[in-house]
Amino acid sequence: MMGRLEANVYVGLLHSPIYNKRGEKITTTVTNMDLHDIARAGKTYNIKGYYVVNPLKSQQALIRRMSKYWTSDYGAEYNVNRQEAFSVLKIASSLDEVVKKIEAETAQKPILIATDAKPLEHAVSYREIRKSIFNSTRAFLLIFGTGWGLTEETLALCNYILEPVYGRGNFNHLSVRSAVSIILDRLLAEEWWA
Repeated sequence: MMGRLEANVYVGLLHSPIYNKRGEKITTTVTNMDLHDIARAGKTYNIKGYYVVNPLKSQQALIRRMSKYWTSDYGAEYNVNRQEAFSVLKIASSLDEVVKKIEAETAQKPILIATDAKPLEHAVSYREIRKSIFNSTRAFLLIFGTGWGLTEETLALCNYILEPVYGRGNFNHLSVRSAVSIILDRLLAEEWWA
C-alpha cells in the first residue's frame, strides 16, 4: 500500500434549504441509504466528519435512532463495519452550524466546496481542488445537496463550486450517495495512476 496522503475533509449533506423540481425551496427527508452509504464512503476515505443537515427535530430524532441502533447492542454485533462507519456521522440544523462546529474543532473556518450536477460558471476541476486539499492545512467542507440541488444562496456562500461528475454518456442523474463516493475517490484516493 502506498503512503497515505493527509487531508482534512468533511462532508455535509444538506436537506434544507434545497430546491424541489419546481424550483421551490424545501426541506427534504432523510433516507436510510444516504446515512449508511455516505458514512461508509466517508469512513473509507478517512474524512473527519459527515454532517447530515436537517432543521426538523423529527428528522434529527430519526437519524439518532438509526445511528444508535447500528452503534449499540444488537446492531453493532450484527454488523461491526456499520458501527465503525457511523462513527463519522454528525447531525446539524444548518450549514452555518456545521461551519461553526468545524471552526471550533480546527480553529479555522473551513473552505466550502459546493457540488452540483449542473455545469455552472466558474466551476473548478477535481485536479485543482485535490491539489488544494493536499497542499493546505485548512479544513475543507464538501457540500452535497438532496432533492434538486443546492440553492443559489448556498452556492454563493461557497469558496468553490466543483465541476459536475460526468460519465461516458449523456445521462447525468446520479444518486447523491453515488456522487459522494465518486467525488471522494477523485479527490482523496491514493495516486494509483502514478
